[in-house]
Amino acid sequence: MNRDWIEKDFYKTLGVTDEASAEEIKKAYRKLAPKYHPDTNAGDTKAEEKFKEISEAYATLSHTEQRKEYDQVRRVAGPGGFQGFRGQPGGFGGQQVRVEDLQDLLGGFGGIGDVFGFGSGSRGGPSRGPDLQTDLTISFDDAAHGITSTVKIRGATTCSRCGGVGAEPGTQVTTCPTCGGRGVVAQNQGLFSFSQPCPQCRGAGQLIETPCSTCRGSGSENRTRQVKLKIPAGVMDGSTLRLRGKGGPGTNGGPSGDLLVRLRVATSPRFGRKGNDLTLTIPITYTEATLGTKIDVPTLNGGITVKVPSGTPTGKIFRVRGKGIAPERGRSGDLLVTVQVAVPNKVSRAEKKLLEELASHETDDIRAHLR
Repeated sequence: MNRDWIEKDFYKTLGVTDEASAEEIKKAYRKLAPKYHPDTNAGDTKAEEKFKEISEAYATLSHTEQRKEYDQVRRVAGPGGFQGFRGQPGGFGGQQVRVEDLQDLLGGFGGIGDVFGFGSGSRGGPSRGPDLQTDLTISFDDAAHGITSTVKIRGATTCSRCGGVGAEPGTQVTTCPTCGGRGVVAQNQGLFSFSQPCPQCRGAGQLIETPCSTCRGSGSENRTRQVKLKIPAGVMDGSTLRLRGKGGPGTNGGPSGDLLVRLRVATSPRFGRKGNDLTLTIPITYTEATLGTKIDVPTLNGGITVKVPSGTPTGKIFRVRGKGIAPERGRSGDLLVTVQVAVPNKVSRAEKKLLEELASHETDDIRAHLR
């Protein structure tokens, strides 16, 4: 938004009412533009200026969102408000208005302070500290079971000597007499009253007679610190833990930000993972697959025995209920065991002789369906 939104009545410029439709606004512009266009009024500076005003008005009112914001400004200004901004009678009924209140009435439309040369960031007072982020790599088993760990953070943090107060321990902090502890003071500018940081306390709201010898009154210092965190069971690779209040320090007594810890889970030499389910491949021999057997299978909490029935094909998956990841919240996963028939690279003469004898007794034509 710019100053013209407050100083100019775009509807009057186009000769329409504030209830005019988009089509009526377009017709008004098309009627006025050729009349004042510089090509048809060579050397006429007044016509050129009028054409610029018409174009500016149409550019604002033809854009749905801009027109909505412009109308909101007009409603806040009230009858005669636009003339009042130029120093003529009638602006807001002769009353003084705080720009911050106008900003709230406008529903947060950015830039109202900038119109008068005061940004919204000029206020003092407490401010929340920034969020910080770091990475932590943990083992597969630690991610499955949960663990308490620590991370090292280097950067600004609350001063270890004064606790963020900014004053030397044992000395007093007094309320600023200029702003009364608010951190801001009002400055009158005609019809408006602007808030700006207090010049005496610089927005802190307090005066420090003896600054802290460590942080020199800032309330923060740069150092390496260790932050302890509890990692819940079942966390996934890439998940992020938020530690409230463990981030960067606030200013002027504001709260600290948060620390975001992104977890990197190392792979397991045994298990794969699909959600809360664990996957595992176990090799078996041809005879075990044919005759059936019982195999020992590892889990996250000791071993179990899985029965493999006779005639089990390679790639068969056995589901063991409840032997997957057990998160702190939610249902426990399962263990999915895939059996893979292992084919030996070399066989002894005795083994070869036995296999040849076995082959002579095989009667099933396993490739009959391909003919």
